[in-house]
Parts: sequence; C-alpha cells; structure tokens
Amino acid sequence: MSNIVAIVGRPNVGKSTFFNRLIQRREAIVDAASGVTRDRHYGKSEWNGREFTLIDTGGYVKGSDDVFEAEIDKQVELAIDEADVIIFMVDVDTGVTGMDEDVAKLLRKVKKPVLLAINKVDNSKRNADAVEFYSLGLGEYFTIASINGSGTGELLDELVKILPPEEERVEEDLPRFAVVGRPNAGKSSFINALIGENRYIVTDIAGTTRDSIDTKYNRFGFEFNLVDTAGIRRKTKVKENLEFYSVMRSVRAIEYCDVAILVLDATRGFEGQDQNIFWLAEKNKKGIVILVNKWDLVEKNTQTTKEFEAKIRQEIAPFTDVPIIFISTLTKQRIFKAIETAVEVFENRKNRITTSKLNDALLDIMKQNPPPAYKGKFVKIKYCMQLPTPTPQFAFFCNLPQYVKPPYKRYLENKMRELFNFHGVPIIIYFRKK
Repeated sequence: MSNIVAIVGRPNVGKSTFFNRLIQRREAIVDAASGVTRDRHYGKSEWNGREFTLIDTGGYVKGSDDVFEAEIDKQVELAIDEADVIIFMVDVDTGVTGMDEDVAKLLRKVKKPVLLAINKVDNSKRNADAVEFYSLGLGEYFTIASINGSGTGELLDELVKILPPEEERVEEDLPRFAVVGRPNAGKSSFINALIGENRYIVTDIAGTTRDSIDTKYNRFGFEFNLVDTAGIRRKTKVKENLEFYSVMRSVRAIEYCDVAILVLDATRGFEGQDQNIFWLAEKNKKGIVILVNKWDLVEKNTQTTKEFEAKIRQEIAPFTDVPIIFISTLTKQRIFKAIETAVEVFENRKNRITTSKLNDALLDIMKQNPPPAYKGKFVKIKYCMQLPTPTPQFAFFCNLPQYVKPPYKRYLENKMRELFNFHGVPIIIYFRKK
C-alpha cells in the first residue's frame, strides 16, 4: 500500500503546479490506458524507487475568500487525519499571511511529519526573503520553484526519507472487496444486509463513516474479505468538504483491494464524485462492480433501468464493460447477485490466455483490419502475448509501435473483450518493437 502525501496551503501558492510536476513523471506510464483525461486531484508519484499517492487539496476548495479560510481549515484537518506526510506550501512573493499562520497553527499540533515548502524562489533575493517563514515555527524549510522544478529534488529526497515504511500486504488467497462510494450512498447498509447483523452504525448523516474496517465473509459458498470505508465519525466533523473526504477515504481502500464495489445512490444518479472514485479504481487496475442502490425509491417504467444503465455507460466510456446491478439494501433486492458478480470479476481478473490461443484469435483480425497507415508507413503486428502481471496486460510486437494510436488500441481491447471474458476488469495494451 503506498503512502499518502497531502499538499496543503492557501489558494494560489502553486500547489497544483507542484502536484502536476510530480505526477507527470508517472502519469505517462500510469495512464497508458488513456484516451480519457479527467480533472484529477490525486495521482501516483515516485522518487528514488519509493512510490506514494499525492493529493492536491487545492483542487477541492471552492468559494469566495471568506469561505476559503473555513474550507482550508477543514482540508488541513482531513489531510492531518489521512495523510502520512504533509507538504505545507507557502509563497515567497506574498510572504507570511494570516491564513498561513492559521494553517501553521494547526500543523504545529500534529504528530505527523510536515515539510514546509516555500514556492516561487527563483533567485538569490527571494532566497533571502524566505527567512521570514521561520516565524511559522515549523523549523527548517525547502525553497522551490514549482514552475521550473528547481529545489524539488531536495524536498523529495527528504520526503522519501521520512515516509513511514510501507505496510507489507499479507498475501491471502481470499479476495478483497472494497465497498466504496460517496457518503450516504448506502455502503454500510449494503454490508449490514450481507452480513445480516448491524455490525456497522448506519445513520442518515453523511460521513458517519471513519476508518476502513475488514470483515471476513463466509456464506453461500463464498469466502472473502470485505473492506468497508466505514466506522464512526464525530458529528462535529461531518461538515467537511465531502468530495475531498470521499476521495481521501477511497484511495487507501481501493489501492488495497482486488475488486472495488462502487455503491451509488439511484436518487442522485452517477455524479462527479462517483466518477472520480470509478476512475481511481480503473487507474489502479482493479476489478469494478457498480451497484445502483435505493432502486426501490425510483419511479419506474419499462425503460427506466435501460436508460439509467445507458447513462452510466456513457459517463464511464471508453471502459464500459462493467457489471451494473440495481439493488436495494432495504429490501435486500439482488444483494447476493452483487456478491456473485464481484466474485466473477475477481476470477476474470486472474484470467490467463496462452500465447498460442491469443495469436490464433487475433492475428487474422489484425491482418484484416490493421492499424491505419501513418505518413505512408504501414504497421505490421507480428505476434502478441499476455504479460506475467497480476492484472491483464498484453504486449503486441510490431515494426512501428510509435504509429499505433489510441483508437486502434481500443478496437483491439474491444475485440479481446468479445473473445475472452474480462467483464469488469481494466485491460492494458502495450505496443513494443519487434
């Protein structure tokens, strides 16, 4: 499980520029299954062989200046709760502001490592100006310039030095299913309905959930671990920015699971936050099952289910080969179908296709419909194989891999999905030089 690093600070100090600079290095690799760029405020980064998850809190603060202060306090509190290391960013141009002092006050009480990064330091005069930030009482600082990357190396060296050791994941044969979704979609009720006991406190206050809890489940011939992004929250802290909160909570649960069970509220539809969590699971190459909960509350005609499903598939394109099940945790409608499906997706994720079978199935298809010629050059695909990775990834060997464009990759992926069962599982395709 990778560690979480949160970047906090008031607006316009350059958090997002710094964040983009750090994830770019990885993004090209991580998002090989692209064709879809979305506004994400979290990403993977790596330095000196240590991988970590980076969260840019800036992307979640919306509102006017007076709203900002309260919002930033909430974000910082949340980051303190959830992150392993906090990078507190300030701006040498404006110097120490009242808002910086507020954030520093919160951070001084923390038992977690805090790195003070002073941004926009790109000449010796500004370097001298940085001294005033000692007044924040956070000790040594790092001077950086996010825009051109100067100073970020020293900051990252220190960061990986103080990251807590990665939790070793104990390899179990039992599948791990994470129940994720926006607050109040019915995650705890789903687990209660499955387990048949009120093991979790279920209330109508969004954000009652607090810590990831594992439950071993063994009924009807299925055995697995359920990871609920749940627990108990003090009501005073429920008013925080819920979008940021859900993503923070889901990051760990998703990184640690085999299949993500995304629960959504039918009365609200498939909203931006649900999409964020979906793309987080897809990007981490997890199996995915979508459960549309509270279906008993929706007025229906013969077309309702079809239309609702079509709308979700439109939002999650191009990865649309995902099971969508309409459930009600209240009436227990299709609860076990949901678990059966999650088990199937877990099995699909382990699918291994022999090289001979793969080539027999695909070589003819690729001959009949080769990649489009580019600048008069023709791409010839010689053969393909599945890579020995824990999740389905395939390498296609050809003469000019650089000329194969994303639409052709998607065409091949769709063909593979028709021929082999990868329902609910992201596939990654690489083109390599023969």
